Amino acid sequence: MSNLILASSSAYRKMLLQRLNIDFSCYSPDIDESPNPQESPKALAQRLSTDKARAGADRFPGAIVIGSDQVAELNGKILGKPGTYEHAQQQLRAQSGQAVLFHTGLALEQHLPDGNIKQMQLVDTTEVCFRQLEDSQIARYLQREQPYDCAGSFKAEGLGISLFTNIASQDPSSLIGLPLISLCTALQEFGFEVL
Repeated sequence: MSNLILASSSAYRKMLLQRLNIDFSCYSPDIDESPNPQESPKALAQRLSTDKARAGADRFPGAIVIGSDQVAELNGKILGKPGTYEHAQQQLRAQSGQAVLFHTGLALEQHLPDGNIKQMQLVDTTEVCFRQLEDSQIARYLQREQPYDCAGSFKAEGLGISLFTNIASQDPSSLIGLPLISLCTALQEFGFEVL
């Protein structure tokens, strides 16, 4: 196991972390991702990220563990992963002409040999403004990209970018699932040099 662990089964997060050209291992924590009653989408993203990082740090003492999770929010409601064509079609119809918030939680945790615990948590929020989408456009998009494992029913790193009029973000990688700018800063604070 590497001294740096990504606590996620997401192929998208793994792909993003590989862009930094650093050595890391992956671990898939088994945590309940159900929202708590009255939990806001932003708070859910933070809690899930923290839970993933903690589960990895408990299992691999000494390693720096990265937890991340993303929650999409439309008018205060959580948009999950669609799973099917029909649900993706419903999500994209609902998002048509709307501003959607994507809260990407990031947490790092490390259990040190002296018993101390280093922790860091943040949430990076990206606002995505969708075009007015015709049903025929939605159908063509879904047939071409099949984003059924993505919250919001699109892949921003692919053809999904054509669905938007605007993206407001401090970190373009955050929308794909892992805020690399914030992660690089956090890793440096943990004593892990990216460069």
